[in-house]
Amino acid sequence: MQLSNHNPSCENPLAARRPWRVLLACLLLALTAQAFGQGIASYRLGSGDEVAITVYGEEDLSVEQRLHDDGIIAYPFLGELKVGGKTVGEVEKEITRGLKGDYLVDPRVRVSIREYRPFFIHGEVEGPGGYPYQPALTVRKAVSLAGGFTERASKSKVTVIREGRNDAQGI
Repeated sequence: MQLSNHNPSCENPLAARRPWRVLLACLLLALTAQAFGQGIASYRLGSGDEVAITVYGEEDLSVEQRLHDDGIIAYPFLGELKVGGKTVGEVEKEITRGLKGDYLVDPRVRVSIREYRPFFIHGEVEGPGGYPYQPALTVRKAVSLAGGFTERASKSKVTVIREGRNDAQGI
């Protein structure tokens, strides 16, 4: 099985040699390390994530936006901010630094993910395609969401391709 988050039509070189034995699954993960148990704090924002930014006591500075391919959002007073590839904590600190002093004395900023970007799973699963990401998603849960393995799937060969990386990781 091959998991990918960059190209939903990934190819597995093993497939050419054993097309029906190897699970040719390509999982487009809208996630990074947290898919394998490292937690939401390490989740890196990316295209398709919807974030909510709240500044307590400052309604005009609270916004909700979906990240586009460039990972940039427009934020009041600070202009365009590159948040793609950063954690929620990193974005909170950046906005706090930007607002502190010139605009607010002690800004209290909270950034949360309202909706995660989807992940895609392809290959020898019953329902290949895109599914909503869920925190603490594992490969086993992703396969389950896709209806489970087909009878031709190889359950021992799984490859993960993470977003923004070209290398595949066998698991």
